[in-house]
Amino acid sequence: MRPSQPLATLARRLLILMLFAGLSLVSACNEDAQDSPGKAESAPAQAPAAEPPAPDPLRNPALAQEKAPDHFRVQLDTTRGKIILAVERAWSPMGADRFYNLVTIGFFDEIAVFRVIENFMAQFGIHGDPGVSRVWQRATIKDDPVVESNTRGTLSFAKTGRPHSRTTQIFINFKDNTNLDGMGFSPFARVVEGMDVVDEIYKVGEGRPRGPGPNQNRIQTMGNAFLEKNFPKLDYIKGARIVD
Repeated sequence: MRPSQPLATLARRLLILMLFAGLSLVSACNEDAQDSPGKAESAPAQAPAAEPPAPDPLRNPALAQEKAPDHFRVQLDTTRGKIILAVERAWSPMGADRFYNLVTIGFFDEIAVFRVIENFMAQFGIHGDPGVSRVWQRATIKDDPVVESNTRGTLSFAKTGRPHSRTTQIFINFKDNTNLDGMGFSPFARVVEGMDVVDEIYKVGEGRPRGPGPNQNRIQTMGNAFLEKNFPKLDYIKGARIVD
C-alpha cells in the first residue's frame, strides 16, 4: 500500500533538510580542521643569535696601539689624593704612546703602588687581575732615547737589563736620579700638581727577597687579593683619566 501524497511530499522534504544539515556539518568540521594547528603548521621563528662581546683591549694589548697627542695631561686619583701629570710625547714617543693607551683602556684602575723606596722612587703598574697582568707582561715596547733627565717628579717606565723590555710598570722619582739616565730610563712625563701627594705615599720599601715589600712575581700571579691580605697599608691608584 503506497503512502498518501501529502505523506510522500513530507518525507521528501525531510530527506532534503537532513541532506543540507549533513553538508553543513561536514563543512563546519572541515573549517575547524583547517583552523586548528596541525603538523603542517610552520614552527615559530628562532630568536636571532646574540652578538659576540666586543674585543677588550684590556685583555688584548694589540688593540691598544693609538698614537698619543703631542702634549696631554692625566689625573691620577689615589688613596692619598689627586696627582696631575703633564706628558710630553717628544721626550719618549713609545713610552708616551703606551701610557696614553693604558690610561684610555682603564688599566690603572685599582692598582697598587707596590714598590716605594724612601728618597728614591714610587713604582706602580702591575694590574690587580692576574689574567690582565699575564697578557701585558709579554707586550713589550721598544726603547726610546733618553731626552729628558730623571729629575724629581718625572715619570719613566721600569725595565729589566735587557733591551726593549718596558711593559706597564712606571715609577715617579722622589729626587733627582740622574744616574738612571745612563741606564736607559727615558722620562715621558712630569708631575705638575700633587707632588706633595706623591711624597706621602706609603713607603713599603724594596720588594722581597731584598726588602720587606711584596714580591713582584706574587703580585703578578695572585693580584690585589695577595696585596690586600699581606700588605694592607699600601696606597692605590683608584683611577686615571685624560683631563687635557
